[in-house]
Amino acid sequence: MARKGDAAASPYGEPRKFDPKFRGPIHNRHCTDVLCCVIFVVVILGYIALGIVAWVHGDPRKVAYPTDSYGQFCGQKDTPNENKTILFYFNILKCASPIVLINLQCPTTQLCVSKCPDRFATYIDMQSSYRYNKSYWEYYRHFCKPGFTKPWKSVAQVMRDEDCPAMLIPSRPFLKRCFPDFSTKNGVLTVANQTTFKDGRGKTRNVTDLREAANGINNVLDARSVGMKIFEDYASSWYWILIGLFIAMVVSLLFLILLRFIAGVLFWIFIFGVIGIIGYGIWHCYWEYHCLHGIPGSDLTIYDIGFQTDFRVYLQLRQTWLAFMILLCIVEVVIILMLIFLRNRIRIAIALLKEGSRAVGYIMSTLFYPIITFVLIAICISYWAVTAVFLATSGEAVYKVMANQSLCKYANLTCYPETFNTTNITKVCPGAQCTFAFYGGESLYHRYIFIFQICNVFVFLWLVNFAIALGQCTLAGAFASYYWAFRKPADIPACPLFASFGRAIRYHTGSLAFGSLILAVVQLVRVILEYLDHKLKGSQNAFAKFLLCCLKCCFWCLEKFLKFINRNAYIMIAIYGKNFCTSAREAFFLLMRNVVRVAVLDKVTDFLLFLGKILVAGGVGVLAFFFFTHRIPVFTKEAPSLNYYWVPLLTVIIGSYLVAHGFFSVYAMCVDTLFLCFCEDLERNDGSTGKPYYMSASLHRILGKKELSPKKLMG
Repeated sequence: MARKGDAAASPYGEPRKFDPKFRGPIHNRHCTDVLCCVIFVVVILGYIALGIVAWVHGDPRKVAYPTDSYGQFCGQKDTPNENKTILFYFNILKCASPIVLINLQCPTTQLCVSKCPDRFATYIDMQSSYRYNKSYWEYYRHFCKPGFTKPWKSVAQVMRDEDCPAMLIPSRPFLKRCFPDFSTKNGVLTVANQTTFKDGRGKTRNVTDLREAANGINNVLDARSVGMKIFEDYASSWYWILIGLFIAMVVSLLFLILLRFIAGVLFWIFIFGVIGIIGYGIWHCYWEYHCLHGIPGSDLTIYDIGFQTDFRVYLQLRQTWLAFMILLCIVEVVIILMLIFLRNRIRIAIALLKEGSRAVGYIMSTLFYPIITFVLIAICISYWAVTAVFLATSGEAVYKVMANQSLCKYANLTCYPETFNTTNITKVCPGAQCTFAFYGGESLYHRYIFIFQICNVFVFLWLVNFAIALGQCTLAGAFASYYWAFRKPADIPACPLFASFGRAIRYHTGSLAFGSLILAVVQLVRVILEYLDHKLKGSQNAFAKFLLCCLKCCFWCLEKFLKFINRNAYIMIAIYGKNFCTSAREAFFLLMRNVVRVAVLDKVTDFLLFLGKILVAGGVGVLAFFFFTHRIPVFTKEAPSLNYYWVPLLTVIIGSYLVAHGFFSVYAMCVDTLFLCFCEDLERNDGSTGKPYYMSASLHRILGKKELSPKKLMG
């Protein structure tokens, strides 16, 4: 019979052979998953090349500044458009939505103008009145192509050559572009108080056609107003937001330092503190609900007022505060029930966290490693965003020959306005014009811009996951060095965090890239599914919706499972230095052999750390609420005047939670590493003199192992 420590036989995998000379994270390593490392480096170089190409072809000014059909910016100095700062669309009915307009993809002639039309007009009406009223033409010519001076030209030819728009619609500028001036009158959509308009081609159409062409314009305009107010709030409160985030950082760091000494007491403070904060929230919602009693309009429902961009309207409704109160009551009851049923497991988890606090206490530098991860992720996000903008603005104006297809062989071929008149196309095809077709391009680069955008998203996900994996492997190596030190802290190697980071980069870049790649593929599939779900929202196909919902659920579960496996695989990589697949398999079977302990510790410790994050975010959030609502007498004059106090408040709460998450994630990684090392320790050693346990005596007690007898210790 094999001795315990020689091999670990289990229904979960083959018996494992252990190196009897193992004394912690090995230093005699070799590079793992080299092929994936090479691919990863090549992809990064390709990603840099993609960014350079996008930078050469793209022009981010197109996002903020409109361009006409000739590629000239409206309002650009030293050009004919210097005093023409607004973009006008000849036929806005060809534009599918405002998103199409903002992205410069509307397939109609675009012209820079000094002001938008302020009246309804058609080219037909202008031409019919030209003989006895020249003022009509003087107004209309401002929206025709520069140099067009033939108001008597036939309507058919003008429409064919797109010399002038067929119609003018009262518009107002938004994002330096002319959009129909929508308004409502007695609940009916109108433009300049009219419900119909002439389309310039002999038809009378309803303004709802314009709404379909410029879908959501009113909401976008309202959103712009809200956006300006939000920007003003940030401008006047940004330094107070930074102060709030700094307080959250200090409180989080203070909590982690105190965990070194009073972990048990502090976690019970977390628990009852969260209960108290939620309890205060319930009382405040009831107080607001009671104060609104009898106030006119407060008994309206959210459904009655519909969607409002001014969120203060909802806070004046009793139903809003009642909903908040019910939601908080449910959360409070759930937390209390979990505490009652998990009280024994919480004690065990707190004891394990005490051991983790000792490890963090000996390797304090680990508390600041999340800053490195944050910087790496920030670089990835910035590069992805800049590349996406440059790719999106890489389109160029494409012109096509407009002529009768049956009589002209050049019809629909690409042309260039600058040289069109010098070609023989006009001779072969009388009346042919080189007109604007769309924004894009016909080069190989332009044809695959959409593919490049997908590649941009995919590599971004890969790099972000790699940055997270690098942090997890680095922290795991440092905490494993603590665990496998027989005499703590004397045997802990010097600079364990730096040494672990060096091992991860030098030997295991390929393994970390491999695990990150698998996760990035699943996340990309989820992004695609979300995109398809957005596209199918208006679909009536119930089976397609059901299938899509099932796929989203399955891939969500798969992503969570892969994150769990990857996290533990990185711990095994940090300890043994094996490749990703071997480490993932050994970690999985090791956890399965200790599945009861996993269920006890993993979720309960996550729950306790989550309560700590909530306490930090909630405490700083309550302080910010009293400050920004001028309820702290000492700081009444210092508090800024805001349009929406919830803007800096939500920013402080979310930011505080992210700051706390960064610090507490170190503890979560510490606990996971110590637990996995503990399971390895039990399988490798039996507590005898020849094979002593590396765990501390306190950790030995709290995880349910009996004390070793003197005979066993001597034997």
